Amino acid sequence: MQETLFCLRVGHLLPYSMSDSNTTNFTNPSTFILLGIPGLEAAHVWISIPFCTMYAIAILGNFTILFIVKREPSLHGPMYYFLCMLAFSDLVLSTSTLPKTLSIFWFNSREINFNACLTQMYFIPCFSVIESGIFVAMAFDRYVAICDPLRHSTILTNPVVAKIGLSVVLRGGMLVLPYPFLASWWPYCRTIIIPHSYCEHMAVVKLACADIRVSSYYGLFVAFMVTGLDVFFIAVSYIQILRAIFSLPTKDAQLKTFGTCGSHLFVILASYIPALFSFVTHRFGHNVAIHFHIIMANVYLLVPPMLHPIIYGVRTKQIWDRLLHLLTYKGT
Repeated sequence: MQETLFCLRVGHLLPYSMSDSNTTNFTNPSTFILLGIPGLEAAHVWISIPFCTMYAIAILGNFTILFIVKREPSLHGPMYYFLCMLAFSDLVLSTSTLPKTLSIFWFNSREINFNACLTQMYFIPCFSVIESGIFVAMAFDRYVAICDPLRHSTILTNPVVAKIGLSVVLRGGMLVLPYPFLASWWPYCRTIIIPHSYCEHMAVVKLACADIRVSSYYGLFVAFMVTGLDVFFIAVSYIQILRAIFSLPTKDAQLKTFGTCGSHLFVILASYIPALFSFVTHRFGHNVAIHFHIIMANVYLLVPPMLHPIIYGVRTKQIWDRLLHLLTYKGT
C-alpha cells in the first residue's frame, strides 16, 4: 500500500508516492518565510529602534570615511586604503541584511525570494571572511609602521596594497562559493519557514530533507581555518607591536601607542566573538534560547560596522582633522 507524502515544490504542495521517492526530481521553493526573532514578535517594533540607529550610524560613518579618504590626497596611503576596504565591507555586510530585517519588523514583510535568500547566504559569510582578512592586513600595516617605520613606504607600496586587497577578496569569494551552490542542490520538503531574521547559511540548510553534513562540515572547516589562521597572524603582529611599545623611551609615547592598539584589538574582538558564537550555536548550542541566538547573529553584523568608523575614524587624528576642517569650511 502506497503512502502519500507531500513535498514543497516551487512554493506549492505536490503529492508523490513512496515508491517514486527515490526518482522524483525535487526543485527549490520559490520563496522562504522569515520569522524575524521568534518569541519576540510583539517587541519587533521596539527592537527595530536600536537596530535602525546602529545601521544609520554605520552607513553615515563608513560613507564619511570613504568620502574623506577619496577627497584628501594626503590620506592616500596603505593604512587608509585598508580602512576604506573595511568601510566598504561593513557597508555590504550591514546592508545585505538589515533592510529586509526592518521590513519584517515594520511591515511584516516576511517572504524572501529563494535566489535572494541564496544571495544573502553568500554575501554575509563572504564579506565576513573578507573583513577578517582586512584585519590581518591592517595588523601587518601597524606592525611595519611601528616596528620598522623607515621601511614602511618601501614595503607597503600601492601595488603591494592592491595585491593584498585582491588576495583578500579572492579568498573570501572562493571559500564561500560552495555555500549557495550546495544549498541550491538540497531538496526542501519539510517547511519554508526560517526561524531567523535573514538567510543565515545553517538556518536555511537545516530545512533540507537530505543529509547536509557536507554543508555543515565545510562551514566548520571554513570558519575555523579562517578564524584560526587570521587570529594567529593578528596575534603575532600585535605581540611584536607590544614588544616595540614597551621599548619606547617615554611613558607618554607608550600610553598613546598602547591606547591606539588597544582600541583596535577591542574592535577585532567585537567582530570575532559574536560571529563565532552565532556560528557555533547553530551547530552545537541546542540549549541556547533561539531569540538570544538571533539577536547575537544580528549584533555581529551591526555593532562592528558601527564601531569601526568611530574607533578607526574618530581616533585617527588625520581623518578627524580632515572631517573637522570639512565641517568648519562648510559652516563658514
